[in-house]
Amino acid sequence: MKRFLTLLIAVVIALSAMSTFAENAKTLKIGTDAEPIGFDPHTTPAHASIRIMHQMYETLVELDDDLNVIPELAVSWEQPDDLTYIFKLREGVKFHSGRELKAADVKYSFERILNPDLGALGSTPSYAGNIDKVEVIDDYTVKITLSKITAPFLASMSSIYCSIVDSEAVEANGDLLRADGGTGPYTLGEWVPDNRVTVNRFEDYWLDGYNFENIEFYVISDSSARMSALRTGEVDIIIGDSAMLSIAEAAPNVDVHKIRTRDYITICLNLNMPEFSDVRVRQAISLALDRQEIIDLACDGQAEVSGFAPASMGHWAVDVNEHPLYKQDIEKAKELMKEAGFENGFSVTCTVGLNDHIRNSGTVIQQQLAQIGIDVTVQNKENAQYVDDWKNHDFEMMICQNGAGSDPNRAVAFFFGTGANANIAEYSNARVDELCELGAGTTDVDKRREYYTEAINIILDECPNVTFASPYNYYYASSSLEGYSPTLNRPLDVRNVTKE
Repeated sequence: MKRFLTLLIAVVIALSAMSTFAENAKTLKIGTDAEPIGFDPHTTPAHASIRIMHQMYETLVELDDDLNVIPELAVSWEQPDDLTYIFKLREGVKFHSGRELKAADVKYSFERILNPDLGALGSTPSYAGNIDKVEVIDDYTVKITLSKITAPFLASMSSIYCSIVDSEAVEANGDLLRADGGTGPYTLGEWVPDNRVTVNRFEDYWLDGYNFENIEFYVISDSSARMSALRTGEVDIIIGDSAMLSIAEAAPNVDVHKIRTRDYITICLNLNMPEFSDVRVRQAISLALDRQEIIDLACDGQAEVSGFAPASMGHWAVDVNEHPLYKQDIEKAKELMKEAGFENGFSVTCTVGLNDHIRNSGTVIQQQLAQIGIDVTVQNKENAQYVDDWKNHDFEMMICQNGAGSDPNRAVAFFFGTGANANIAEYSNARVDELCELGAGTTDVDKRREYYTEAINIILDECPNVTFASPYNYYYASSSLEGYSPTLNRPLDVRNVTKE
């Protein structure tokens, strides 16, 4: 009898372990570096939110790894003239509410984006800003007419800022910051602030291959703690950084994924301040920087010296390595400060936040600018406050990590066009605006390259932002994952991924 009970207990324990393993295989756990600030794809710029929204929302089209436009919610499109796009929608796609997506929802989404009261990120000409009207032809056909020729329009429709949303969800909640109005493979579940966000598999999703019933995003702001959680099996993937690389390479159960990005780290200057309204001061700041030292100390060497059109943009990129303002020259910087009337320097507060690259850069830049008399106080903000300051242009100097995008119109017009939403420096140059108009108004690639290269060089000379690096992204994954292969455009694409 005693032997029988022992065997029975052993069987129960084994079955319990098998059940736990099976449950664990159904949930993907991701360790992230920052707390999300909300989930409205039209108004939320934070990377911590975007990586979750990509599981929840979809766009008319998407980009493949070679930046070709491919179908998503639209199965096909035609362009009868330079101003008109007719999209044929995928039939049977459902919102997470269970209601089928129709052309009227596409119309609603773009009208919401273009509503000036919303302040949507996609309302600029770099995205949907040149839309003149959206017409419903039938339930599955929508016609978009532009006010002017906009060469990057189709590619820009792949941005999360141009997501198609459920009008009923918006109307019921007022916004989507804490609600879900998407069609993506996962729906918003529980959000425990400063702990985790759970998204649940949408069983009526139009595409198969999403094997995990749940994805849990855990906020683990300390990078060492994130790596420890991965190595011990508490999470399956972590948003990493270069500082983790040596530990990850030595761990037998960790796979390293290094991705070149179209992101860049830059010092945004408030041009309304008397000090920064003088281009000589801005140029002095650029000359004072040892960009490679910032990369070595703040990014552990895992980045490349870059302007705001990084090398990963291919033929749109502008090489800054030979630009005169990208070579450190302290004496020349001091001369410019003296000419501008700031021989004795001045004090300024530099806002940092969001990620370690930004925070670490602040300390190095503080030391470097001290060489030309600029006394920098580094102020580290919580993510929500940092984003609010960014949106409200409430800063003196702010270190930002921006995304140049796949088209130069975003890299230039979105961040430097007069009045553009992301132009937080409030920079304005009539020639830059003209060149952006010309570049967006032609499909001739050589002419576009000529226009945008001139605009980029003007901005590099005038330094409204002082850019220094394009970081690599690191994603570290458990070797128990099968099929995980992150890309620049979809680093957390879990389709056809399984866990042993």
